[in-house]
Amino acid sequence: MNPFFKALNDGTRREILELLKKGDLTAGDIADQFDISKPSISHHLDLLKQAGLVNATKEGQFIFYSLNTTVMDEIVKWLMTFKK
Repeated sequence: MNPFFKALNDGTRREILELLKKGDLTAGDIADQFDISKPSISHHLDLLKQAGLVNATKEGQFIFYSLNTTVMDEIVKWLMTFKK
């Protein structure tokens, strides 16, 4: 779970997740929404993949990123165990 919380600890990564709520995007599409370098966006996407928050699917020369809500569901389920 630590990679999950580390991934959510950054505002840029949270913004990327917000973008992906609307649908799948390529790294280039995501990078176009920010004023930071494409390698920085790639780093953020890599951390989100490591945390299991996004899936990456290669189609031709492009990689499409999508939300992986399964991990989020598991975290919410775990958090709900603290609510009595």
